[in-house]
Amino acid sequence: MLMYSADLDQTVAAVEAAGGTIVRPTYSFPGGRRFHFNDPSGNELGVFADA
Repeated sequence: MLMYSADLDQTVAAVEAAGGTIVRPTYSFPGGRRFHFNDPSGNELGVFADA
């Protein structure tokens, strides 16, 4: 699943505070930036933001 965030840095902090684990730190891709994390149940999710 891929989700949108207006503030990736704030979202990374919120994910970590909620017990998620960052598995791919924030990186750039054409059109924006994104990161991937595992939720406490082990599901991998991604979050992106516009450039």
